Amino acid sequence: MFDVDGTLADTMGAGKAALADAMAAVYGETGPVDSYDFHGRTDPEIVRGLLRATGRSDTDIDRGFGDLWPRYLQRLGAELAARRGRAVTLAGVISLLDRLAADDRFACGLVTGNLEEGARLKLGAVGCDGRFGFGGYGSDAEQRDTLPAVALDRAERRYGRAFDPGRSVVIGDTPADVRCARAAGTRVLAVATGRHTEHELASHRPDAVLPDLTDTERVLEFFLDG
Repeated sequence: MFDVDGTLADTMGAGKAALADAMAAVYGETGPVDSYDFHGRTDPEIVRGLLRATGRSDTDIDRGFGDLWPRYLQRLGAELAARRGRAVTLAGVISLLDRLAADDRFACGLVTGNLEEGARLKLGAVGCDGRFGFGGYGSDAEQRDTLPAVALDRAERRYGRAFDPGRSVVIGDTPADVRCARAAGTRVLAVATGRHTEHELASHRPDAVLPDLTDTERVLEFFLDG
């Protein structure tokens, strides 16, 4: 179960730009968008944090969500189109996904703070849409820790079989990915492809840490060791 931003793809700030535009249109302000740490948070959690910083109540924030998300997704599509050729998959991702798709021992999904449609747009922009059969998204829950369980439930319904959390793996580039995996009882592979170093990620005690996903054989070996 892969994270998207910083793990599978670099969309060159498209999500942040789209969210700032949508928030300005709906709420009339963005909060401290340039200094706020987006990494590892769900989209609703990001918006709430930004607007709480301006003194807005949760009731007021929730009231705007219905207008915010359609505008955000519209803007996200435009921002990704403007970055065509610059938004990319990260090192090793395509080779790894190709190997997993060819091996029926694996089922690939997502655990991401993106809205489901936002994840689809970002993955589509880098040529990865359609490779994931299930997922847990920021549109399912504001708290990331609940998302692996959502994803596993969808996997069970899609494939008609139970998936043991202890043999399932969350792959991500932030401490939040490690925490959500632990909350769900899954294994976790941390990759230093975002803003956190291997040393920083290791301090959160994932099951393994790699610099990136380029060593396909090593990643597969870790998956099968569980």
